[in-house]
Amino acid sequence: MIDPLLTATAIEGALLAGRIHRRYFRHPVSIAKKGITDLVTTADLEAERAFRDLIAARFPNHDVLGEEGASADDPPRASHRWIVDPLDGTTNFAHGLALFSVSVALEVDGAVQVGVVFDPIGRELFVAERGGGARLNGLPIGVTGCDTLVDAVLATGFPYTVRDERRRQVDVFATFLEEARAIRRLGSAALDLCYVACGRFDGYWEEKLNAWDIAAGALIVAEAGGRVTGISGQPFDPHAGHVVASGPLLHAAMVAGVARGLRHRGE
Repeated sequence: MIDPLLTATAIEGALLAGRIHRRYFRHPVSIAKKGITDLVTTADLEAERAFRDLIAARFPNHDVLGEEGASADDPPRASHRWIVDPLDGTTNFAHGLALFSVSVALEVDGAVQVGVVFDPIGRELFVAERGGGARLNGLPIGVTGCDTLVDAVLATGFPYTVRDERRRQVDVFATFLEEARAIRRLGSAALDLCYVACGRFDGYWEEKLNAWDIAAGALIVAEAGGRVTGISGQPFDPHAGHVVASGPLLHAAMVAGVARGLRHRGE
């Protein structure tokens, strides 16, 4: 049983970051580059600082793994580790597109126990506790019963390294493009997963991710009755950087679709 204070803190931290984003959104903001296409803004940095300050004050013995802070390769030093993306969808945010989120997960002894994703513009708060189901603004949510790709609306994303390995990404995308009803790319992995959890998308796949992109959303999907695995159907590990998520009836077809796309290029 999760201590209610831990879930409340995850929610409080996500809402705190969301207030910062709303203050900056569609106003002049400092933008820097971490890579050719990878951006960071004042809002990212301020939101993560605020979250870290909250955890330091309330749980000084806990670790924080955040996109703008410690390396994803740093081993946890404490039994409790918060995994936070202070602004998932920075490119959207920087261009005034209202599709971004805050993602907060709590890992206890290596397993994610709490997941919170907040859309500060849509004011949608997704929350899950392991074994306790998933909720959107306090109401229970569930995945779809879709069982065939032809009836499925899917989501995906492309990594910042797509220029270096575009054929791999395009081949898998093309396979699903031929077989699914439609494919969407929102630009926020956390929202993609939450939209699977609440039935707006039937499935989602993506590679080259970080734990802070998917740790919270994956738990939300699982607690909404969905299946979450690695790209080849292996047990899901948020630190492995790849994910397939869907309703249980569609999952085998999703994993098989990825495999077909990779076979096109001999992988």
